[in-house]
Amino acid sequence: MAYTAPDFFKTKRGVILVTVDGVEAGSLADKAGITDGDILISVNGHDISDVLDYRFYIASRKVTLKIHRGPELFDITVKKGEYDDIGLEFKNELMDECQTCRNKCIFCFIDQMPKGMRESLYLKDDDSRMSFLTGSYITLTNLSERDIERVIEMKLSPINVSVHTTNPELRKMMMQNRFAGESLKTLKKFAKAGIELHCQIVVCRGINDGEELERTMSDLCELYPAVQSVSVVPCGLTKFREGLYPLEPFTQEDCRDIIERVDRVRAKSKREHGKAVFCCADELYLKARLPLPDEDYYEGYPQFENGVGMITSMRAEVKEELEHLFEDFDVKAVNKKMSIATGEAAYGIISESVKAVCEKVPGLECRVYKIVNDYFGESITVAGLITGTDLIKQLKGKELGDVLLLPSVMLRYEKDLFLDGVSIDEVEEALGVEIRLNENSGYSLIDALLE
Repeated sequence: MAYTAPDFFKTKRGVILVTVDGVEAGSLADKAGITDGDILISVNGHDISDVLDYRFYIASRKVTLKIHRGPELFDITVKKGEYDDIGLEFKNELMDECQTCRNKCIFCFIDQMPKGMRESLYLKDDDSRMSFLTGSYITLTNLSERDIERVIEMKLSPINVSVHTTNPELRKMMMQNRFAGESLKTLKKFAKAGIELHCQIVVCRGINDGEELERTMSDLCELYPAVQSVSVVPCGLTKFREGLYPLEPFTQEDCRDIIERVDRVRAKSKREHGKAVFCCADELYLKARLPLPDEDYYEGYPQFENGVGMITSMRAEVKEELEHLFEDFDVKAVNKKMSIATGEAAYGIISESVKAVCEKVPGLECRVYKIVNDYFGESITVAGLITGTDLIKQLKGKELGDVLLLPSVMLRYEKDLFLDGVSIDEVEEALGVEIRLNENSGYSLIDALLE
């Protein structure tokens, strides 16, 4: 019989159909006869509209899938282990369109990008599913009541939330969304339901810093143990802010004030909960010209991908590797010249690490180059926002050796393209050097230096 989609799938965009794009060879789904182009209707009687439904319901040991193929509608049952995947692949990881951001945040980095870049870079996602799947941050303003209920029912945890402020009126102003203050109630619902939360506060000078920052941290403290970590990060300001809300960069004293306020709340949280919870981004310490904390400060690095603790982690990893370098490696066999390019924020730790390695390996010669971000503006110091244009302009004619190492985060948006659309091949050709990518860790840095 012909299949008619239930009302559940009918949205403003039309009918949502989850189509199988591929089947892993030899998998349970393959052996059961599922093929490319089949439409997945339900799992164990539950309608499937996106990846969360799918992953949640295939967790059973016995899985019955209702399949629509041409004019036919039939069931296929497979038996699996507790953690086995059945082998279905989908063209879109979410199985549905990504929910885009409804906010117009005064500090939004995407609004500060120049025109003419790749279209995908201007996408503002604010999807709770992506938070669960990839660790991206959501604002809660996009969640329907059904979304909230599903997160609680499925125990989708952890979820990363961009809080910025717990002052409802201030949050509405900062996000330019009249629902932004009301959506803070969702944070409390999740906390009450035991959903693990990791939060970030992007601080803007004179807006949500100072006493407002202390209020926000105090409110989040009350949601412990659901709120497991909170990072405090300064907003990034590019040179493309014409027509946007007037924001000013933090001074050295501003950054020190923020660190002091965070430290006071950390001490209070440590006394009351046995865990500090709050931490400052590396950038705040660099701008404050203060020494970075030791590893204990970061309590396992839960906010590592948010730029919190990266430098301390790398320093510790390099030290550990160098202590055991002679145990399984013949340093006398190394004879090479190479170079590394990175942003201003990581330049100090990369230079320090390379110097330590070179002192132990006499045959290694490595130059470290600091790339100033002319493309977005000099206040942008992270390696992940360096463009191919700036690399070519600032490294042309420099002594680069046989290999140029670049942090892989420079190309995180596309496999082989920088933010400005310049490819690795184009940079290699312009500079006349082989480029290799390196992950952001002390271990991978030494591996890359010594191959």
